[in-house]
Amino acid sequence: MSRNSGESMPCGGHDIGLNVWVEPDAEGEGELLLYIDRAGSFDENNQMLKLGRVRVRLTPNPFQPGMRFRQELKLRQGFVEIVAGEPAVTIAVWVEVEQPVIHIEVAAGHAVALEARYENWRQAPRTIPYERRHPCASWVSYPGTVTTEPDSVGFNGDAVRFYHRNRSDRLLYDFLVKQQGLEPVKEEIPNTQRNRTFGGLMRGPGLVAADISEGQHGQTPYRGWSLRSRQPASQHRLDIVLHTAQCETLDDWLAVLDARAAGVDIDTAREIARTWWADFWQRSHICLNSANPDPSDPVWQVGRNYQLFRYMLGCNRAGEYPTKFNGGLFIYDPGFVRDDLADESADFRMWGGGSHTAQNQRLLYWPMLKSGDFDLMPPQFEYYRRALPGAEARTRHYWGHGGCSFTEQLENFGLPLGWSWGWPETPDPYHRRPPNFDPTEQMAPWIRYLYLSQLEFALMMLKYRQYSGLPIGDYLPFIESAIRFFDEHYQWQHFVNAIRPLDENGHLVLFPSTACETYKDALNPADLVAGLKGTVEALLEIAGDLLSEESLGYYRGLLDRIPPLPFRAMQGHKTIAPAVSWTGIINVEIPQLYPVHPYELYGLTKPDLQVAIDTWRYGDYTADQLSHVSWHQQAIFCARMGLTEDAARYTLLKLADSGRRFPAFWGPGHDWTPDHNWGGSGMIGLQEMLMQCFGRQILLLPAWPAGWDVEFKLHAHDITVVEGRYVAGKLEYTVTPPERAADVVVMHTQLSEQTQ
Repeated sequence: MSRNSGESMPCGGHDIGLNVWVEPDAEGEGELLLYIDRAGSFDENNQMLKLGRVRVRLTPNPFQPGMRFRQELKLRQGFVEIVAGEPAVTIAVWVEVEQPVIHIEVAAGHAVALEARYENWRQAPRTIPYERRHPCASWVSYPGTVTTEPDSVGFNGDAVRFYHRNRSDRLLYDFLVKQQGLEPVKEEIPNTQRNRTFGGLMRGPGLVAADISEGQHGQTPYRGWSLRSRQPASQHRLDIVLHTAQCETLDDWLAVLDARAAGVDIDTAREIARTWWADFWQRSHICLNSANPDPSDPVWQVGRNYQLFRYMLGCNRAGEYPTKFNGGLFIYDPGFVRDDLADESADFRMWGGGSHTAQNQRLLYWPMLKSGDFDLMPPQFEYYRRALPGAEARTRHYWGHGGCSFTEQLENFGLPLGWSWGWPETPDPYHRRPPNFDPTEQMAPWIRYLYLSQLEFALMMLKYRQYSGLPIGDYLPFIESAIRFFDEHYQWQHFVNAIRPLDENGHLVLFPSTACETYKDALNPADLVAGLKGTVEALLEIAGDLLSEESLGYYRGLLDRIPPLPFRAMQGHKTIAPAVSWTGIINVEIPQLYPVHPYELYGLTKPDLQVAIDTWRYGDYTADQLSHVSWHQQAIFCARMGLTEDAARYTLLKLADSGRRFPAFWGPGHDWTPDHNWGGSGMIGLQEMLMQCFGRQILLLPAWPAGWDVEFKLHAHDITVVEGRYVAGKLEYTVTPPERAADVVVMHTQLSEQTQ
């Protein structure tokens, strides 16, 4: 059994994440507990709230000290199985994949009674302490009062019904529109908070409403609504049916919830879920040293943890919103992450709920190309497509030109966070907005002038088409708008500064700007120069057939206006500079290697690779820049440059066991636990060590250690799948479709044999 939720196991499907664990009570008898999370459960403050906790108790209790106990995540079938007691009781916990419905099934060889209690800790308004505002990141350092509003919970016949409906007079959306001077274009900014209602219904065959109780979980008081079995039986079932929507009336929301509950068909849903998870594992895998599965083997851990994290990503296949980098659907009581947060509830996470840090988010979605998880990617793309009208209206209102301006940190309706905009009266000097500050820019220095990530997501959408062959017509307006912003904005900016739109060479002057969050007040930063060039070239190559002749001419002309990459000499070697110039360094990213990844200006098949390698070898990096935690990307950079030893070293660190009971619950690192951009960057690095794609070429084993045995199935561009194994120095592989085999180049120099 587990001591607490920090030793829980993930389970999920559709867009639902469960933390599952069995915890002993004060007498040592165990109870099954679940935390329920779902993409899109955003309150008035844009916190991402848990939908509650469920506690299941059986009598006679199979979770007794000294009795048999096994809890297993059945990856291939996508559910958690618990076997306990003498005689044995088996519990299956799983989530449907086509509907947001959770099932708990109990099977015993003897009659047992079941009690299921829905527990909720949001029964009264709660003032969020000033120093604990991170779950609603916009309100960080706000000098006023911030309140979490209560949920509504009660019996509905022999069911427990629970929901949170956002109050129309307390919406963060309205506050930020006013704060940022955007009221004249408010109607063009989508309101993702208005009437948002999320919750569900808990019930089960043979279960009846029982009592309401109060208790305390850790340091958090709660109220519980219990259902009990009418009589002991050898089989029991608990269904938790969820619904999230922006409905004009509560009755509209309740009608859909009731209809969904009435339509539950567990046998059909179970078959669909098992089939979906089987197909999920059939389409892709990377397994290391699988002939000798040894949990103490660091290389085996890398392969195992790659699979575990991919499962966690697969739990949000149908989300209205993308999986969050800072814990995804699987955060738990924060006191088991940091001791000083023991009095906070399981709603707490650093870096916000409905807010979005783009440099972190991207790392969860890049690996889905090579894993072939194309069906998981639209929630991330929709995030930008949905907010595009507001981002374009914002640009027109502030600067009078075209394109969309998505900042690095933004709320899910597309506006910058309140804390990054700044508060005039806050006691926090880092978030205090000075009088007469530029009314179009964020005040926080880390993310001021940082719009780069919209280019990276545009590139990702293009690569999505290249790898999957799926249409991107709905996303093309965002792609083009994301590019056009930089052309028009910096022509406008330089005209304001120098009375001409371009420099003496006919190039854009990308200033004021920033190289990631690190090199500030930057001129022509390397990541932005590479981002513009790489994304425009990809648009012309991958989606040129979707563009008009006029548009094709525009983008070809834009390529001529992009300034050259900046370089500098380091220890006698030509290297890529972070920017032409900068005035300060305030973070620990390495933007000078973004031309390697994700923008692919340098690589194993491209010219001047040594310049990129020397940038890595001779850069003046701090120890913090070379860290492996969270979003750090060293393994990806090194794999892309064919630096096998370095790539392997960082991958072993990145995908090692987390040190927590569940091996892929990394963190908190820079963010939170479980740290999803930690897992995502680890996945990308491992994939790039194994296979890279440039032009028509598919490079196999470009940075693969000779001693790592691997079985793999990965997706390449142009709707291609490569499946094979590299064992004891021998590579065998197949390519689908077969005609793409001619494009495969085996890069490993130590192979004893190559076969197709």
